[in-house]
Amino acid sequence: VQLVESGGGLVQPGGSLRLSCVASGDTIGRYCMGWFRQIPDREREGVAAIDREGRTRYNNRVEGRVTISRDNTENVVYLQIDDLRSEDSATYTCAADRIGINHGLNRLWYGVWGRGTQVTVS
Repeated sequence: VQLVESGGGLVQPGGSLRLSCVASGDTIGRYCMGWFRQIPDREREGVAAIDREGRTRYNNRVEGRVTISRDNTENVVYLQIDDLRSEDSATYTCAADRIGINHGLNRLWYGVWGRGTQVTVS
């Protein structure tokens, strides 16, 4: 499977964004899908994950402001981020693998990655 993210951009604090991750080459219905973010010189951080059954897992730092969802028909995973803050500025990347939701926020468990989309809150 190949992944391509979109939807990033420059947003004012308090605003919202919906990021998209479009998959090709396979159906996302086979995978647990995760969204991660990274800023320079920091480790990639798990933001949210959704498994094949639709179960979700969120990073405590963003829970309540972030919603992950998937459309298996369109082969897309979304990440809705509300009430954006400056600390949300990062490159957001989606990932896929056949793992359980318990590992959904752990970057070490994912083998397929997109190239990322930049989110800047300013």
